[in-house]
Order: sequence, then C-alpha cells, then structure tokens
Amino acid sequence: MTDPWVWELAQVFYCGRVARVDRRTMVVWCPDWPIIAAALLDGLSMSDPIAVLHANRVVVCSAAARAEGVRRGLRKRDAQARCPELVVIGHDPARDARAFEPVVMAVEQLVAGVVVLRPGVCAFAARGPARFYGHEEAAAEHIVEQIAVECGVEAQIGIADGAFAALLAARAGKVVAPSGTAAFLDGLPVSTLDRPELTDLLWRLGIRTLGAYARLPRSEVMARFGLDAALAQRLAAGEDDRPLAVRRPPPDLEVEERFDEPIERVDVAAFAARALAERLHERLTGYGLACTRLAIVAVTADGQELYRVWRHDGVLTATAIADRTRWQLEGWLTNRRLASGIIALRLAPEGLLSQVGLQPGLWGEAGAQRERAHRALHRTQGILGPEGSLTAVLGGGRAHGPRATLVPWGDERVPNLPEGPWPGRMPPPSPARILPRESVSVSVVDDRGRPVGVDARLRLSGEPARVVLNDRSTLDVEGWAGPWPVEEHWWGERAARLVRLQTLLSDGRAMILALSEGEWAIDAEFD
Repeated sequence: MTDPWVWELAQVFYCGRVARVDRRTMVVWCPDWPIIAAALLDGLSMSDPIAVLHANRVVVCSAAARAEGVRRGLRKRDAQARCPELVVIGHDPARDARAFEPVVMAVEQLVAGVVVLRPGVCAFAARGPARFYGHEEAAAEHIVEQIAVECGVEAQIGIADGAFAALLAARAGKVVAPSGTAAFLDGLPVSTLDRPELTDLLWRLGIRTLGAYARLPRSEVMARFGLDAALAQRLAAGEDDRPLAVRRPPPDLEVEERFDEPIERVDVAAFAARALAERLHERLTGYGLACTRLAIVAVTADGQELYRVWRHDGVLTATAIADRTRWQLEGWLTNRRLASGIIALRLAPEGLLSQVGLQPGLWGEAGAQRERAHRALHRTQGILGPEGSLTAVLGGGRAHGPRATLVPWGDERVPNLPEGPWPGRMPPPSPARILPRESVSVSVVDDRGRPVGVDARLRLSGEPARVVLNDRSTLDVEGWAGPWPVEEHWWGERAARLVRLQTLLSDGRAMILALSEGEWAIDAEFD
C-alpha cells in the first residue's frame, strides 16, 4: 500500500496488528467560545448574562447566565424566565470562525501543524512542543500564556492519546498519562460522543458508559449500527488513530482556482468557495472517497501563502466543505487585514475514507436526488450569480409575508427576524397564498346578521356565522379559530390594532381573515 490515503484507511479499519504511531495530542479548548466571539466582535460584556440560541434553544451560555440558572437546552422563554436580564444572540458559526482565527495564529507562533476541529477548538501533535519545552505540561503552560497575551482569551489544554480523548481532557483540565486513555474514558457517559441518536439508542439498550460501549463485539456494532457507530466505538475505546500530521494527498484530488482580479470582498470569496467546494466533492465522489480533513490554501497578490486545516468527526459534504472554506476566507479577509487580495484558492483533502461503509437507500444511493438538485442549483448560480437561485426560510414576525426570507442557495439559512414568541402570530401550518388586502372586500356577521367587530379589550363582539364576499356571495362559517389580536406601537403615531381569524367556509375554502380599522379583509388562503 503506497498511497497515503490507503494507509490511513488501513489504520482506521485494520485486520491484525499494525504499527502503533505516536498519538499524543494536545487540544486547545476555549470555553464558551460563541460567547467570547460575540464579546470580541460585537462589543458585548462578558460580565453580562448572555445566551446563544439555535432553533429557539440555548446552546451556550455565559458564566453569569449559568449563575442565574440558565442551562443548555432550555427554551428561550424558560431561560428568560430564570434570568430576565438575559442578552440573547443568534448562533453564527461564521462569526465564531472569524474570531477564532487570531487564536490559531497565536498558537502557530509556537507550534506547527495546527488543525482546527471547530471554532474554539484546535489540535496539534504533542511530541514537538513537549521536546522543545522539556515536557508536555511546560509546553501547555507556554501555549496558554501565549493565547492570553496575544488575544486576551482564557484557554485550557488537554493532552491524551488521540484528539477525542484530548478534547475531553481539556474540558476536565487534565493531562492523561500515556497509555492511560482507555482508563480515562471508561467511566464517562456515552453522551460525550456527541451523537444524540446513537446515545439515545445505547441508553435504551442499557449501555451507559464509554467503557461498556467499547467492550461490545466490534463486528456486531458495525453490522447492526453502521459505519459512524463503529467509528464512535473506536473513540470510546481510546483508539483514535486519525492522524493530525499534515501530508500531501494524491495530486489529482486537489482543486484550485485562480482569479483574474484579486478577491478582497467576503461575498465574492463566499461565491468562489461554493463553486470550488462543489468541484472537490464531485472529484472525491468519482473516486468513491469521502473527506474528513480539509486543507484550505490561499495565495495573495503580494505572494503571501495562507494555510489552514479543518477537521470533521464525520464526512464532509459539499455544503460542509463550502461552509468551512467560506468561514476561513472570511476570517483571513477580516482579521489578517491583507495588504492585497487573494488571487488563488486551493482545496486539498488531507483525510480520506472509502465510502464502502455508507448505507445505500432503497432505490439507489442515499441522497443522490438531493445532491443532483444541489449541483444543478449551483450551476444556475454560476451562470446567473448568487442571487440566481433563492430558497425561502421561515423566521419570526406576526404577519405572514415578512416571515419568509429569500436567501441564496447554499448560504446559511438565517431569516431576517429571529424566532421568538411573537404574541398574536398565527399558529402553524403556514398558508399557501398571501393576498393583498384590497383584492376582495369582506364582511363578517354573526347568526343575527350583526357585523362582528372587536371591543376595547381586543375581543370579538360576536361569534362569526357567515362571510359575505364582494357584497354578493354569502358563505356559512363551518368552523373558526382565534382570534389572534395584535396591538403594535400603541405609544406612537404608528399605532396599529389588528385581529386575525382562521375560518373554514361552506364551499370548502380555508382562509385567514384580518380586521383592521373596522374593515375585514382576506389575509391569506390555505390549499
């Protein structure tokens, strides 16, 4: 086996003995990194209670927020109930990656071969720094001091055999002795694998610790649970053999793009990153390979070469490659303050796995149709530009129209308005058609023929019985729900009062009626 990627594959799934390599790894972990990134880039104070939300749940919170009872996994309203002064910010991986670039640069001043695992976490081989500074603990102290001096950020370093165990050691503030990784991992809960579906399954099977999971028969785990579960079992056993050392892949797998005009804007760099990531993914798919570690290389007009390695626990899809390339370019263009723009960009897959363990779908390769559509939309963007292919994402708001935000295909699906309680908003499902207010005149009456209005407390004056459309067609109301009153800007000139009503009419149509300034109108219709 002469190809480097074949040798790595043999190390991950081996039969018989292979030579053990030096797996001592140092991991730099910056606790609560999204909070620190927001403080560095958005001017927030670390002394304030801050929480980062994703899908309306807390994913990270500051020490001040934890002191008030805020915890990961809480819904936004529950977190705000525990801490009314809570400062809520959205989950932004690009922001986290931008802010983490100076930390990586500070570490690179002392060690070589730094690999970014995710924003806030990076790793490197422990042997070089340990030999230079005398021992591992001394090297860790120098690196932590370097980060504090250069960036003003507190960091913890863990040392163990393999990056997975080293990250857990960093969180615990420990240095695991050589050959003691398996014992260190043995009593930890299976939730530390950070695989919720697998964790839930193992918990229901009565397997609660990493040691118990590691002692299951390897062949049975692979046959029943698949490739990812088998990789997780090796991590649980302390057999993380994935190398961190930088090496060159086969030359025909690298993709490179040179630009006639130097790139200095982040949006232009993001568009170039998507196209190059798609080319790399297609090339790997043609060889039946999947990428686990990605090297990003950029060359500036004045000859400077920028280099960074991103690593992923699973396999990197085309979207994941594009996201990491975009984050890295944004970090370079924002934090480096380059004297000249980027004239060349190269992506090199440095960690490769064969896709033989991926389970195909019932009617063909899993996700084949989705990937085909993804590539077609990217080609459309290549012809028409980033705004040529747009996709809708639902966000916050009380009205139906502003809830939908159109974002370029492949970009982060972030709406204009964040998700929240939004009192007065209609419950799901969303309507199929949103109509202009002036299109159809409507009146709503009760069973005595009296117009239905709203009182000072935003309550309906009667039960809707019939709807008259354009003063001609009269339809009975088969069912209705609501009302959902909204009172906005009551303190100023833009004061507005609105009541929405969900109705099912006798002709089978379902629609949302809105009452504003004494007049009813059709707000939206359902299919």
